[in-house]
Amino acid sequence: MHGEPPNFPDQETLEKELSDYLTKKYGYRIKVISPMMATEHAGEPGDGSNKPSGIDSIRFDMKPEELEAYLNRYVIRQDEPKEVLATKICTHYNRIRYVKSVSRFGSEPMVGRIKNNILLIGPTGVGKTYLVKLIAQKLGVPFVKGDATKFSETGYVGGDIEDLVRELVIQANEDIELAEHGIIYIDEIDKIASSQQLIGPDVSRTGVQRALLKPMEETEIDLKVAHDPVSQMQAIEQYRKTGKREKRTVNTKNILFIMSGAFNGLAEIIRRRVQRQEIGFGAQVHSRQNDVEFLKHVKAEDLIAFGFESEFVGRIPVVAVLEPLEVEDLLDILKNPNNPIINAKKEDFRSYGIDIKFEGESLGIIAKRAFLEKTGARGLVSVLEKVVLPFEKKLPSSEIHHLAVTADIVRSPAEELEKLLASPSEGNYEVYRKLVEQEKSVVRERVLQARKGFSEKYPLIFTSERTDLVLNHHVKTGLAAEAVFAEVESLYNQVRTFESDFYEKHGFKVHFNEQAINEIIFEALEQNESAATICKRISVDYDYGFRLIADRSGRTQFIMPREAVVDHQKYLDELIRDSYKQFPLRPGEFSKER
Repeated sequence: MHGEPPNFPDQETLEKELSDYLTKKYGYRIKVISPMMATEHAGEPGDGSNKPSGIDSIRFDMKPEELEAYLNRYVIRQDEPKEVLATKICTHYNRIRYVKSVSRFGSEPMVGRIKNNILLIGPTGVGKTYLVKLIAQKLGVPFVKGDATKFSETGYVGGDIEDLVRELVIQANEDIELAEHGIIYIDEIDKIASSQQLIGPDVSRTGVQRALLKPMEETEIDLKVAHDPVSQMQAIEQYRKTGKREKRTVNTKNILFIMSGAFNGLAEIIRRRVQRQEIGFGAQVHSRQNDVEFLKHVKAEDLIAFGFESEFVGRIPVVAVLEPLEVEDLLDILKNPNNPIINAKKEDFRSYGIDIKFEGESLGIIAKRAFLEKTGARGLVSVLEKVVLPFEKKLPSSEIHHLAVTADIVRSPAEELEKLLASPSEGNYEVYRKLVEQEKSVVRERVLQARKGFSEKYPLIFTSERTDLVLNHHVKTGLAAEAVFAEVESLYNQVRTFESDFYEKHGFKVHFNEQAINEIIFEALEQNESAATICKRISVDYDYGFRLIADRSGRTQFIMPREAVVDHQKYLDELIRDSYKQFPLRPGEFSKER
């Protein structure tokens, strides 16, 4: 009998070597985990899902049209910027995937490759930050936003450019590899443009541009920094544990930089260039006197004339121009079911148990007022707050749980609030009910679309009645229809699991009919409880009651109707009484039972 070979790798080492080999062979990150290790990890606290983590969570395979369609659901107008962002960001991440896949052939990385860093030009409140946040969320990459006006090339109390990279590591939960594939968004970038003077703040502005050059291309950023006591303490703790000075750095090669700014005055620079060139489109653009049309023809030379270093401009090869929002655009934003402005306000009121709906005419007035503020979509927030703030203050202390924001409320919020508090059941509730029915008719088709994937897998679960339950809960809470369908599926399975467990524990077969299950699901959704909790609560006396019935009739199977859920005690009492009527006590049996 031969002994174990010397230096045979332990389980962890063997798994790592196999993972590295398969990753190199197939070009994707592959991790080998033995059943023993999988069991260990499954028992770790907080591990309640099979969702990928770290770099595996990034959507490297998303197509530009797929991402653009996603953005169209959330962002009104801005078709060209959405197209540019979706295409170039998808290409950025798909190229990373491709380079990794061919690296197993030993090919060297391309020298001089230029990243798809992007410059967004547009006035405030048109959705620049919102677009980038949506993309980062969809792709599963960490996202950090900074303000260019707060940085200098040497850094100061407020931090420097490299701090954005360090913040990216924090957003990635200290996963350096994930952070190295994140997005850094820098706003107000136009504020670091030089005005072509050699004195004053322009020297500092030029210095910030130069400080950005290396991170925008490729450099190593040290995570340990002198002015950060946390990183210093982490380094000391690491040295205490291992006795080694570990150098933790972040490579910026695959970090995507997106810059944005209003660029006031840039359109005038472009106009002068166009007029000098006297080419065909010049007269056409000039005749419209439209800054946006000029900005769409921006070139590198215009950005340099604006005050940017040529090396800095060369590192932002992609430019997209966002258009200012008109009244109609602002109204479309408010009507969009995915818009965060109205949905956030609904969430505010729901936190007090109040459901709020908005009449179409009221949204039109809000959009017109917001347009006058000249701050884009941000104006919608400030106008909306002025309208609903009195209601947000007073209604939580009242018995009112529904509010329809009408045109009268927008015009005279204080007066309408007094009327509502004086007569809560008059007028407004009827308007609210009409708005609820209107919303149901609008979203019904969308809910039915979301149902398809679930009903194909579980046709018996998703009946028309349960689809209505999903529709009502979706309209009431604003939760995604897909999420509600998934919850209904889980609640249904909890009921069936309870039935099985009850039989194993007590020996009685309990079967809730369809109406009873619908009631349990409804109550679970309304009360934010699990179906298992409701089943346990209504079955507290089942065992005792069923035994009384079984002793009289020998019955061990029970089909439970809706009444057994609505008033379980009354239903059980009637069930026992009917059993005793059908099988009355024989002479002398009463005293025996006593």
